[in-house]
Order: sequence, then structure tokens, then C-alpha cells
Amino acid sequence: MANTQRQAFEIGGTSVQPGTRKTINLSMSLLSNHAPMDIPVHVIHGKKDGARLFMSAAIHGDELNGVEIIRRVLKVPRLNTLRGTLIAVPIVNVFGFLAHSRYLPDRRDLNRSFPGNEKGSLTSQLANVFMKEVVLRCTHGIDLHTGAIHRSNLPQIRADLTDPNMEALTKSFSAPLILHSNLRDGSLRRAATDKHIPTMLYEAGEALRFDEFAIRLGVKGILRVMQTLAMIGKSPPPIQTKSVVSMTSYWLRAPIGGILRSLHPLGARVECGDHVGTIADPMGEMETAVIAGESGILIGRSNLPVVNQGDALFHVAKVKNVTTAEKVVEKFHEKFKEEIQLDNSIG
Repeated sequence: MANTQRQAFEIGGTSVQPGTRKTINLSMSLLSNHAPMDIPVHVIHGKKDGARLFMSAAIHGDELNGVEIIRRVLKVPRLNTLRGTLIAVPIVNVFGFLAHSRYLPDRRDLNRSFPGNEKGSLTSQLANVFMKEVVLRCTHGIDLHTGAIHRSNLPQIRADLTDPNMEALTKSFSAPLILHSNLRDGSLRRAATDKHIPTMLYEAGEALRFDEFAIRLGVKGILRVMQTLAMIGKSPPPIQTKSVVSMTSYWLRAPIGGILRSLHPLGARVECGDHVGTIADPMGEMETAVIAGESGILIGRSNLPVVNQGDALFHVAKVKNVTTAEKVVEKFHEKFKEEIQLDNSIG
């Protein structure tokens, strides 16, 4: 009988045999003191054929929720019987991660530098290594992000919803919101999609902070996507409620500089004409209202009370029914609270 065992998975000059897992350090560069800088990659190579999924975090070095999400996913026992291959890169931008910075030392944004160039800037070289060693070896991808520094995002999936390959995957993740997002030049999602590797982006929480709500949703979402791809056999946590879908969104910007007071939490409904925030001068002599131009739900906001004119303050997703959308988000929060109470009672 012919030997039908899978071939080993090759990455970074290292072979990972079927049914095994291994951590590989992809060589990136030498620091100015000649200490080596590597990108740690964990590969789980199943015994049986299947999808090859990469999950990446810290493309922006200060966005940390994804690092914890990947750590928890890698501890799930079901991965011991994985079909296909899982490539986990919890810290892509190792330079920014160590410096608590969004950027690399050359001040470039890695997520505007793909697919990269092996002879380009440091950021371009890192993008090139990640594309060649990780992305191009996969069939699907999940890229994990948070809001930028001083900004929080409601947990949401961003994807090109006009791509039929993404519909089932985005729905299976079961985030509170699925937002249509056009591909942006230089982004990992654009570079992967150009190579016919469907990739979604999970946005949740704030830079430099852990958010347990966002982390738990992210772990469950990845497991659901893996189940949809037939990479894990047992059913993932059931979908409690369907995600809100939005095809477009807009930002409310500061009409004037001053001290901002936000009036609504993430996930709240916003009606056209609603008073969403107030900007006052430090003496309290003058106040200016921030007014919603269109109805929707609040999916992102600035956490910094000191604002300048033109600053992006509130991100609003347009939806068919704002009341229904708000209730959907509330259900996700209620389920999270139940899980925390259960954990505390067990602990």
C-alpha cells in the first residue's frame, strides 16, 4: 500500500513533521548592538490534509489583545487532532512590541508596507519575510488588531463583504459587528487577497491594554472559523446571536479643540441629530456639542479627553435598525458577564 502520510511543512529552513508542533524563530535582522532579532512562529502541522491558516497579531507593536488571543488558542486541546496546518505569529512587529510602539524603528507602519521588499527599508524587509515565510504558505488568514493608542474599538470583523469567499467565515467568527471594509494599499489584507488568500481582520479593544471581553470573543471566533474550515472536528462554542452587519461607517470629528466628555458607551445606538459628546474650554465658559450626522451604532471612540479641532472622536457604523443592533451588542455583553460569574463561582 502506498504511503499517504502528509509531507513535512517547511518554514524558515525548518521541517515540521505531520502530527507535531514546533516553534521556529524566523531570522529578521541584527539590532544596532548586534543582538539578533527574530520573529517567533508556532506551527501545528496536522496528520491529515486540510486548510492552512495563519493567525497574526501585533502587526502594530502596541496592539496586544491579539497576542493573548493567540496564546490561549494554542493551549486548546482540540488542536492535538488538527487537520491541515495552523501557523501562529503572536508578535509580527517584534521591534514595536518591545518598544511599546505602533511602528518600527524607521517610523514606518508595517500595515502600509506589504508585500514588502527584501532590499527596502527595515519595515519593508519585515513585510517581505512575513509574506514569503507565512502568508504565501497558507490558504486563509486572520489578522488581529485593536484600536490605536487612546482609542477603543467594539469587537468587530472587517472584511470585503463583496467577496463570496468571506461570507461564511465572517459569520462563523460571531463578533458583535461585521463591517465591510475596502482593501487598503499596503495592508496585509490587501497583499494576502491579491494572492488569493482570503483574510479577515479582527478589531477589538485599545492599544497597550488587555480587554477580557475582546479576548474571549477572539478565542471563540478563531475556533469557530477553524471548525468552519474543517480544521477541528468538535463543535466550537455555539453562536449565541447573529452579528450585526454594516456596509459603511463614518467618523465624527471634533468641531473645536477643548476637553471632551463622551456621552455613550461602545455599542450604543446613535440617532441622527443625537448629542454624542461635549467639548468644553478648560474654564467651563463655553461648550460645543458633537452631533451625529446619521444614525448607527458606536463602534469606536477616542478615550483621550484632550482634543484638537478635526480629531476623530466617534466611529459610527450605519445599520438597518439601530435598536436591534444595540440589543445584539447587549446580548454579547450579557453572555460575557455570565461567563465571568461562572468562572468566579468555579474558582
